[in-house]
Amino acid sequence: MITMRRRPSAHRLRGVLALVPAALVATLLMPWQARGATPSQDACHTLDNVMPHGDCGPFHQVFADNFNGQHIPLGAFSSCAGDGDYKCAGLRRYGTGPGSVYLSLGAYPRGWYDTANPKNHSNGNTRTFGGEYRADDTTWIGPSFTGDGQLHVRMYRPPVGDNHVAALVPLGCMNIRYGKFSERWRVHGTLDGYKMAHLRYAESEIDFPEAGENFAYDPISAFVHGFAEYNADAPAQWTDWHTSTYEITPSGVTFYLDGRRIGHVAGDNPDVAAWVLQNESSLGGNYAARGSSVQIDTTWVTCYTYGGTSR
Repeated sequence: MITMRRRPSAHRLRGVLALVPAALVATLLMPWQARGATPSQDACHTLDNVMPHGDCGPFHQVFADNFNGQHIPLGAFSSCAGDGDYKCAGLRRYGTGPGSVYLSLGAYPRGWYDTANPKNHSNGNTRTFGGEYRADDTTWIGPSFTGDGQLHVRMYRPPVGDNHVAALVPLGCMNIRYGKFSERWRVHGTLDGYKMAHLRYAESEIDFPEAGENFAYDPISAFVHGFAEYNADAPAQWTDWHTSTYEITPSGVTFYLDGRRIGHVAGDNPDVAAWVLQNESSLGGNYAARGSSVQIDTTWVTCYTYGGTSR
């Protein structure tokens, strides 16, 4: 049986906000754009629900999807392939031509287990309960109540068995070394027992946004290991809408949340990698309660290559 192996992200517990006056905490937790103090600092100057179109400075746009006009029901992300492909055969019935979801969005297959699952403990963690990647019954695409198209992932714990989780792979963003990766998302539902680590899966790993252990108490983090060791936190709430971006150049990686630069790590990333929107079981704190669920809504994703570099 094939399993995905991912080195665990070691994060400390943080209680910084508990030491900050309540009024200041409220200001810190406001979306950056609501403060009006700092214009967007990333290369696309992106803040809101409008997906950027076209190149941004030295970055060449190679993939973009705002999920508008797409109706892909629960169950369609089925029979997904493994390493090097990730295409889901169940999506073929909704079209296989240019622009189809079949060619643009894949997923980890059923039978692969998440970082917390004891069936996948080669990564070194000691959790006794985790999830199985089940895009087939957690993932769909459709309009929100406002009419905006969104990708939805509803992770949940059934009465019996592992959590059902999902890791989506934007197929147009695979095999990139230097580039830019942006998405707009929010989390809602039962936060305890679940997390995300949207990452470039390689030995030199870049994770952003990441909850180190658990949505319920972890901040939104950027985490790097392999070619450099780095961790940065943003004082923002998972349940708000956010635009997260990171830019990889030969000089390092820069992270932005809602247009505000939150950190930079110097170093030349050596790896070509896929971009994986990995949503999974918690690595610390409480396990998910039976019958609980948490949903990640994503309204657009886009990626770029850097300058004259190729994939």
